[in-house]
Amino acid sequence: MVLTPGFQFLALGVQAAFELANAIKDEPYYTLSIASVEGGPVTSSSGFAVPTVPLAEVGQVDTLLLLAGLVPPPRQDEATLETLRIIARESRRVAGLCTGAFLLGQMGLLDGRRATTHWSYARQMREDFPNVRVEDDRIFINEGAVWTSAGLTAGLDLAVALIEKDLGRDVAGAIARRLVMHHRRAGGQSQHSELLELAPSSDRIQKAVIFAKAHLANPLTVEELAEVAALSPRQFARAFRAETGQTPAKAVEQMRLEAARLLIEETRHPMDQIAREAGFVDIRRMREAFMRQYGQPPQALRRLAKAP
Repeated sequence: MVLTPGFQFLALGVQAAFELANAIKDEPYYTLSIASVEGGPVTSSSGFAVPTVPLAEVGQVDTLLLLAGLVPPPRQDEATLETLRIIARESRRVAGLCTGAFLLGQMGLLDGRRATTHWSYARQMREDFPNVRVEDDRIFINEGAVWTSAGLTAGLDLAVALIEKDLGRDVAGAIARRLVMHHRRAGGQSQHSELLELAPSSDRIQKAVIFAKAHLANPLTVEELAEVAALSPRQFARAFRAETGQTPAKAVEQMRLEAARLLIEETRHPMDQIAREAGFVDIRRMREAFMRQYGQPPQALRRLAKAP
């Protein structure tokens, strides 16, 4: 694990996955080292300093994990990048956790590859690295020997996926349970939550949003939602747009898309059942909504969600 100044302390938590792998295997399968290019204490974004060994003293590196900070995305001098390139070339695989993907980009390891990072820095990543196919709606992405993950807790998903590659699905599942992960997320899953994006400020509109999320099978007309909010349809529509930036109809479609996508990613339900549960009239309507939102049909997203 290579730290750079201002790294996000939470990213260090991925070591727990490898520690648990050793415990489950009852042998030191993984040997962990916390390093930096020059060695010595490295200060995190929260002000805590972590002792590190010089990268040159670590010896043979199997898996190189790059940890960086959130604000701003990291930029390293050429000497540091060249040291990291040398180690990466000699390693079996390399991963950039969260904005650590920017370091991989600066090293030239992402050119022509798919990659992800924290969703709030995806636009900057596209601008900084035009030869990289940035996918900001992925938990993690594996492209050959190069891995990248989304923000913060997604690093644990990536770590468990690395362990699954090494030790198999049963060990990875046991680690996920020991870590009290709600479920193991495949790399193709979404980073976003529509409820978080809406974030209405008033209790009335919030109540309507929560009702809609819990009753997606209902028609969810403006009149129905306005009654929940105790407003006239006209007042409700105006207040909803002012607080969320969307019309009620558009917000409901987004919530249905999110619900359908989660069912596609996490279950094997047939598409007609998913369409009903998410509140679409039929498969055709759901497919049209998916094509508008994602540019792909539901079946393609199911294949992508299962991919590493």
